Amino acid sequence: MKYGRVHEAKSAGPQKRKLKTKPLLIIIGILFAMNLFWFIGWLIPDKPNKPVLPDEEVASVAGKSITREQWMTAMEEKVGRETLLDLVNDQVMEAAANRYDITVTDKEIDLEIALIRSVDGHAYTGMDMEDMRQKIRSMLILEKVLTKDIVIGDEAIEDYYEENTSLFHTLTTYRTAIIVVPTKEEAEQTLDELSKGSSFEVLAKERSTELASASLGGDIGYLNASTDVIDKAIVKTATDMKEGAISDAILLEDGSFAIIHVSEVMEGQSFDYKDVKDYIQRGLAMEQLPRSVSPETFWKEFDAEWFYSK
Repeated sequence: MKYGRVHEAKSAGPQKRKLKTKPLLIIIGILFAMNLFWFIGWLIPDKPNKPVLPDEEVASVAGKSITREQWMTAMEEKVGRETLLDLVNDQVMEAAANRYDITVTDKEIDLEIALIRSVDGHAYTGMDMEDMRQKIRSMLILEKVLTKDIVIGDEAIEDYYEENTSLFHTLTTYRTAIIVVPTKEEAEQTLDELSKGSSFEVLAKERSTELASASLGGDIGYLNASTDVIDKAIVKTATDMKEGAISDAILLEDGSFAIIHVSEVMEGQSFDYKDVKDYIQRGLAMEQLPRSVSPETFWKEFDAEWFYSK
């Protein structure tokens, strides 16, 4: 599957235009960094009433301590730069919005989320929606600043819409989490614990043999009826479930068993020309830029400084 701001329409002819993939790839890159940061945040014990001491022992091997300071330093070296970069870039884009009188509405963010979700539901795995909305807001500010002086004629926008109408009709999607275990007995035991109030997220982290999703509390993002990169039994079950439901144990192709939780159902939407005109215009305008531009380009303009430049 090729990813872009919108995915390629199957019915379009050979001359069909395609918006550049760069904006969505930026989002997916940001998501990956945020997913990793979320995971590390989950690992850190919550001890609000206990003073944090740098020399506190968090682990030991053969009697040799590993201190909290060593732990935090190692984490900072691995993801600290990317996390701080995200925070600085968000602030830079807010400053740019103020200077250039750029506005981003909730409706615009909702549209981006709906279309991105239809392209790559995995982009949301492990992500808090509030954080995602902020990242999309920053991306939209950047695009609007870069394209504010580029004129795209109505005819070009209308042509794109007519050639790619199917892209703007999204399927119903299901935010799905899974727990995968080797045997039906283990699945039944897990279901019993869930019925008694155990957390699906915690059990996924503790028991699921599907390691990529286990680290995210079982979250595998959004599925729809056309999803073809996940076990068919998971897709079929999830797309028949209601929001908040937990499935029975289902048999997977590899012989293991899965329990499915659908935490959110987002109904399919159809967007008419008026809904997506600005979206298409901005995408076509981005194609006119001679090179890709990131928020870091604006750091000097807004006097942005950070720890790693010292």
